[in-house]
This record gives sequence, structure tokens and C-alpha cells, in this order.
Amino acid sequence: MNQAFILFGLIVLVTLAVTYWASRRTRTVSEFYAAGRSLTGWQNGLAIAGDYMSAASFLGISGMIALSGYDGFMYSVGWLVAYLTVLLVVAEPLRNSGKYTMADVVAFRLSPVPVRSMAALSTLVISTFYMIAQMVGAGGLIHLLLGMEYTTAILVVGILMVLYVVFGGMLGTTWVQIIKAVLLMAGTIIISLLVLVKFHFSVNEMFQAVVDKYGPAYLEPGLRFKNPIDQISLGLALILGTAGLPHILIRFYTVPSAKEARKSVVWATVIIGTFYILTTFLGFGAAALVGKEEILKLDKGGNMAAPLLAKHLGGDFMMAFIAAVAFATILAVVAGLTIAASSAFAHDFYANVIRRGQAKEEEQVRVARYTSLVVGLASIALGIAARQWNVAYMVALAFAVAASANVPVIVFSLFWKRFNTAGAVTGMAVGLLSSLILVFISPAVMDAKSALFPLQNPGVVSIPLGFLAAWLGTYLGRREADADSKFAELFVRSQTGIGAE
Repeated sequence: MNQAFILFGLIVLVTLAVTYWASRRTRTVSEFYAAGRSLTGWQNGLAIAGDYMSAASFLGISGMIALSGYDGFMYSVGWLVAYLTVLLVVAEPLRNSGKYTMADVVAFRLSPVPVRSMAALSTLVISTFYMIAQMVGAGGLIHLLLGMEYTTAILVVGILMVLYVVFGGMLGTTWVQIIKAVLLMAGTIIISLLVLVKFHFSVNEMFQAVVDKYGPAYLEPGLRFKNPIDQISLGLALILGTAGLPHILIRFYTVPSAKEARKSVVWATVIIGTFYILTTFLGFGAAALVGKEEILKLDKGGNMAAPLLAKHLGGDFMMAFIAAVAFATILAVVAGLTIAASSAFAHDFYANVIRRGQAKEEEQVRVARYTSLVVGLASIALGIAARQWNVAYMVALAFAVAASANVPVIVFSLFWKRFNTAGAVTGMAVGLLSSLILVFISPAVMDAKSALFPLQNPGVVSIPLGFLAAWLGTYLGRREADADSKFAELFVRSQTGIGAE
């Protein structure tokens, strides 16, 4: 416990020092939202990886693989492949076309008030879902290691999260994410090597140990997803959802050019790919060496599988180190989510809807900081309420909402001339509502026998509904001369970057 407390304390001190340093360089709107577009490709790539490899990845997926075998591992595959969609479809056009948020791209050729209002709502909902997962992971982790009450632990993380964003802005958040990415990769590599040592550097021997303990079904589909369509639904949500996640999309505005944006994605893909390959050793290693019973005894969601594996392999110090790394992971991701949510409200809704573009820079920054405080308080309350959920599962739901509400509108805005305001608002509204409603009437929330919707992830239904609604809304709404005439300008800008600033 003393070791854990010291390591946790060190991470907090270092990240607060970074925040203080960044606060002295964060004055303007561009500095607060986009770190003054001063980051290089490799820096932003590390930060994206730090933002993306969340508590869901480290704690949730390890637990999911340990408890569900092959089906749990499919979460890793989906999250990794998703970055191909980001690289090939959205990274460069978004960097070239927007300024601070996703809504900048959509509102360029459409009516800004309804589009920005819906985009801000979508961003807040997705960020909230994602945030709950991080808070649950943080609460369980600190409770396990320091004996601190779950509620108190959530309060500590919430306060730190607000401090990072309110004072450090995007620059402080970025460097917290870079530090976290380095620590997480180091911790994951160390644990993976220790697992391989246990099995004489034979992956086959590790899998055989799992089969001997739980039977061959553990390495086959069907332990978690009885219905194959559930697996397809999850895959769709993960692969398309990343391209609609607000806290990932805003990272492309922190680099000075589209070339650096592409470099960012390549760096992020390499780091994230390596990490997700290594989750194989974390999850199956925990199943073989720790055992499902011990994992479930401590946490019904399986979120403590990685720290327990670390304790089994390296004693209390290793467990404290891995838990401290997971804590850094959570702090970095919640900071990224908070700045995405505050940017959406302050830039899209307050500055461009309420103030009709007349808000001064210092006014926007002030509103963004107040929004960060409100988002932090809401996250604390929701984190306390959702204590028993698996964090990887909650994040997968956030991906489904992002894929259903944001991706259709981004794609049509960039590549379809006929697209109009009615299509954008309808697409986002239907995608958002359908994914949320299907989640709440699914086995994820209701009892399996009484659930009205049979699938655990709504993606296979809600994503096509989002695209269909955007298409129908476009043809049922009136044709907009501005939307048509500005399409060519947006297309040239998205492909070349001319006029991006």
C-alpha cells in the first residue's frame, strides 16, 4: 500500500507540474483548444495513443479476455483495425477543413446553428459514456490498492481531471497523455515478458494452460457472444466509431499541417497495434495464472485482472507499478474527454449558437473552463452510479453512439454535394437516439430474458439507421444553394489544406 501510494503520488506531482508549465502557455482560444497547433507528428501520435489506450483497454480488455477468452480478444482487434478508417477517411480532410471541432467541418457549408447544436449534444453524450468507464476503472483501482473508499477515489480523479483541463488546456492535456503512453507501454511490455517467462517463451504453452484449465471452448467464439450478429455489431461499432470520437478528432487540429496529421495516425497505429497484441498476454496470462474465480471475487466486471496478474508475477511492487500506470492512463483519458466536451459546448454552442460568432477569445476560454468544471462534476456523479459495469463494455457503447451519430454526417459532409442541413440534423438525431434507446432495451441494461432488443451492442442496427436518416433527411429537406456552392470549396480545402486557417 505504501509503495502504491508513493507511485500514485509521483504521477500526480509530475502531471500537476506539467499542467503548471502548460498554464503559462495557454492564453488564446487556439492555445486552449489546439495547443497553438504546435505539436509534431510523433508528439501528437503518442498523445493520440495515450488518449485512445484507455482504462477500457488496459483494465477492461484484460479482464474481458481473462473472463471470455476469444470473444474478449475480439475487442482488441476491433479497436486496432479502427485506425485504418481514421487514417484513410477522416484524419487529413478534418485537419484541412476545420478549426477546433468536428462541427467546424459540417457547419462550413450548412446552416451553423442547428448543426452545431446537434454536434455539441452528440459530443457531450459520447464523452459522458466514455468518461463513466474511466471513472469506474479509477474508483476500483484506487479502492483496491490504497483502501480508499470508491466514492472518495472518484472525487480525487474528478478534481485532478478538472485541474488539468481548466489550467493546462490542450497543451497540458497532451503532455499528460504522452507521459501516460510511455508508462503504459513500458508496463505492458514488462508484464508480457514476465508472462512469457512463466511459459518458457512459448505462446502455445500459454494457450494450452488455458485450455487445460477451462476447456477448448475458451479459445473459440461463443463464450460472451452467443449470437454471431452480436460480434458483427461490435466490430462495426469499433471500426467506424473511432472516426467519430470527439476526443480523438480534436487531436488532428493540434498539428500545423495535414502531413503532420497523417504522421500522427501512423505513429498512433504502430503504438496502439503493439499494445493490443500484448493484451493477449495480459488477458490469457491472467486466466491461466490468476484464475477467473480470483478475478471475479475482487471485481465482477473483471477490471482488476491486469493488476492481479502483476501481483502474481512480481509481488506487491509490480502490482503497485501497474496500478499506478493504469491510474495515469485514466487521468490522461478523462482530461482528453473533458477538453473535447468543453470545446464542443464553448466553441460550437456558446460562441457560435448563443453568441452568433461574436464571443471574444477570453470569453470563449472562460466558458470552456466553466464547462470543464460542470463536466467534471457530472462525471463524478455518474462514475459513482455505474460502479459494477465492465469498462471495456461501456466504451464499446460510446463507440456505437459515435459511429451512428457522427460518422454518417462527417462522411456525407465531405463527399456528398447534395447533403444539406436537414440531412445532418436528422442523421445525428436518429443515430444518437436509436443507439441510446437500443442500449437501454438490450441485455446490457435489462435482464436477458426481458430485453426487448436481443443484441448487446446496437451498432449493426443504429449505424445503418444513422446513414439512412441522413440520406432521407437530405432528400426530404429543401435543397440549399449555399451547401451546393460551398461543396467544391470544402472539397478542395479538405484535400489540399488551402484556406484551412
